[in-house]
Amino acid sequence: MISISARIAAAGVASLLFVSLAGAQEIRLGYLQATAGPFATLSKTNELAAQIAVDQINSGGGIGGRKIHIVRFDTAGKPDQAVIGIRKLTEDDKVLAVIGPFSSGECRVVFPTGERLGIVSMSMGSSAPKLAEPYTYAFRNTSDEGYLFSKLLKTMKARNIEMKTASVAYATDDVVSKTMGEVIIPNQLKGSGVEVTAAVTFQTQAFDLSPQVSQIMSKPTDVVGVGAGPESAIRIAQELRRQGYRGRIVGGSTISDPELAKRMGSAGDGTMFPTAFYPGLNERTKAFNDELVRRAKDAGIDRTSASQFDASTYSIVMLYAEAMRKASVTGAASNLAAERTAIRDQLRALKDFPALEGSITFQKSGDALKSSYIIEIANSDFRLIDTHQVD
Repeated sequence: MISISARIAAAGVASLLFVSLAGAQEIRLGYLQATAGPFATLSKTNELAAQIAVDQINSGGGIGGRKIHIVRFDTAGKPDQAVIGIRKLTEDDKVLAVIGPFSSGECRVVFPTGERLGIVSMSMGSSAPKLAEPYTYAFRNTSDEGYLFSKLLKTMKARNIEMKTASVAYATDDVVSKTMGEVIIPNQLKGSGVEVTAAVTFQTQAFDLSPQVSQIMSKPTDVVGVGAGPESAIRIAQELRRQGYRGRIVGGSTISDPELAKRMGSAGDGTMFPTAFYPGLNERTKAFNDELVRRAKDAGIDRTSASQFDASTYSIVMLYAEAMRKASVTGAASNLAAERTAIRDQLRALKDFPALEGSITFQKSGDALKSSYIIEIANSDFRLIDTHQVD
């Protein structure tokens, strides 16, 4: 027969064990990563950036003593897989919030699904206009492509860069590329007094773009605006130079691959684009850049610099951490729905968060307008030629 004192002692041990287990409960974040698709070269190091943030948070005590753990789901850049992913992460893995997805095509279907499920998702790459605006749980740590491209044109005009006429080349099988080619680039060029004389289209997987470039070269323009991811932009640039084009190639942040200058080679000289992150900006950005490059090398990834999408992913984790601290989340299954909503509400109320890219306040649209940096490729390298603070 067990004595009363023994029972009390056993109960005490059980109580301490329960408290210990409760204190050790982890905070789960979901991550919709894309290892394939038109923007795979941009997204492949985002996971490393997220882990840098997680390691820093966990080494500093986590969230209320609980460590963050990332649960991953690979969408392969496909919208239908992204929907399956957010459902699995929400319903099966019981995550508190979701990092990603990357592309506008994925966000178009993930955002309404997340709204129905009552869970925040935040994209590091989507920039097609107004995708998050109809939803309360949808956020994008990115700036609208129209906003960014307007800053590029402002710099070009200030520097008296020749752009009386322009052509547009864009991919039709990707949401943001098509929006860039059909709406943003031509409309903003026209609004700046530039005559748009031609537009050619292609598929992102097309390897031979000589017919499209030949059409442009039948009447060369001062500027060729490219609406596409970096792979297509590289092929367009190289074919343009091969056929003797001497004007400027410009694009949006969709071509902001840190390896773009190296991969374009001499064909890229004069190419200009906007980005929301510049790794040489200050000591903090330099330290992040060095750590990202080191981890990429350890992972066997050829990366010489961090991208704006790496910085954005890092900041998403930090933004979630700030919101979770303010909401005093525990990750307890019994309170999951309420804590997911509390994270949303804290993000909506956040003002001037000191992110890696600069101060962030989310707009009513769910987007984070950021400072923009105008990059020009010269001698197969990047040059920062202008900076625009947030309006």
